[in-house]
Amino acid sequence: MWRAVAKVLPRAKVPGGRACCLPPAWKGRSLLARTTRHCWRGAVPGIRTSRLLSMNPGIQKVEALDTGHFVRVEWEDGSESCYPCVWLRDNCQCPHCFLQSARARRLVFEDLDVNIVVKEVALADRKKISITWPDEHASEYEAEWLKKRCFSEEARAEMQEDLFLPERQYWGSDLQLPKMPFEEIMYNDESAYKWLCTLKKVGIVLLTGAATRQGELVKLGHRIGFLRLTFYGPTWQVQDKADANNVAYTTGKLCFHTDYPVLQHPPGVQFLHCIKQTGTGGESEVVDGFHVSNKLKKQNPQAYQILTSTAVDYTDVGVDYCDFAVQCKQRIIDVDSRGQAVRINYNNATRDTVFDIPAEKVRPFYAALKEFDDLLNSAEHKFTYKLKPGDIVTFDNWRVLHGRQSYQSGSEVTRHLEGAYADWDVVMSRLRLLRKRVLNRD
Repeated sequence: MWRAVAKVLPRAKVPGGRACCLPPAWKGRSLLARTTRHCWRGAVPGIRTSRLLSMNPGIQKVEALDTGHFVRVEWEDGSESCYPCVWLRDNCQCPHCFLQSARARRLVFEDLDVNIVVKEVALADRKKISITWPDEHASEYEAEWLKKRCFSEEARAEMQEDLFLPERQYWGSDLQLPKMPFEEIMYNDESAYKWLCTLKKVGIVLLTGAATRQGELVKLGHRIGFLRLTFYGPTWQVQDKADANNVAYTTGKLCFHTDYPVLQHPPGVQFLHCIKQTGTGGESEVVDGFHVSNKLKKQNPQAYQILTSTAVDYTDVGVDYCDFAVQCKQRIIDVDSRGQAVRINYNNATRDTVFDIPAEKVRPFYAALKEFDDLLNSAEHKFTYKLKPGDIVTFDNWRVLHGRQSYQSGSEVTRHLEGAYADWDVVMSRLRLLRKRVLNRD
């Protein structure tokens, strides 16, 4: 079918192995320089990919460049995009190369020629292009599909923003804690979408009005997909316990921490449901770890470098859902390729006595961690609140460190929270599905 379609389309043939319509200005330049300086000409600053897509893009002209290694698309709005041929062949959408029912590639990588060039490229009704490859395989690409995957820096940034929602709203003691009714996010897709978007951007959302009984977090888990099972069970009860196997199961003060850095992949999101609250004490405290990390980076770059490069040993041994003996190494601050914090791994209770660094580096590490901890506990950064029965606090466990003020023990349980975890993969999956449903777009 693809070959039959290709035969009736107007052709832009690559003659004699030479580049088609190669501009004179390209001659003598490196491939990288030619690509970056020419292919993105005409892009309008500030225009978002989603806006471009909504304009139902049309193609004005298509041609092969650089001896067929690139395909240049000139759009009706005057902008241009360049697509490497190896990428186009790798992402052929025909049934032989792509399984539409699974939205997955069928083409095996060992069959891909990384030096492939186009034989012919054609434009069909300004809404798609057709390419014939040297082995006579034919591929078609829709205009909207291509526009969304433009390789310009601006378009790539827009796509990443659309996929991962990287925008963050930093906060300190001035936090206006976002609040939403539990029932609304459970049964209204628009409210659930707003909840998860806010959770991703701000890092914390308080859900109100849940029933004061165990099991509400299981319902919440079903709303997003499923909860994360750990050695403490699918959910766990935070209350004063004799012979506690976790410092949280006492009445003492809990310093700022993230949960479970002893796991190679710590849970991304935490839920704490207040079932019963003590009259005095037991206030919750939170701090924006990313905001504080940025402050540390500016205030003491050397301390930041130590905390982002030193592997710290964590340990957790005990019995709960099952018996466990967990060991892991984590950096206090995990960073991306740009040096920006992407996950905080700090739990003083489970930081091991074993410390696998040279002796002369121990004190500088402690000094760096002390400075970070002082910033976490400063009045300008921490936010204090008290959960009421029926409240469920949901927060980013990779970003928001949480703590608790002490409270008095009694002859019976005076404070009871039920806790649970979810992975960011599950949460982001639900967010994308809700966005598609609420906004009626991918």
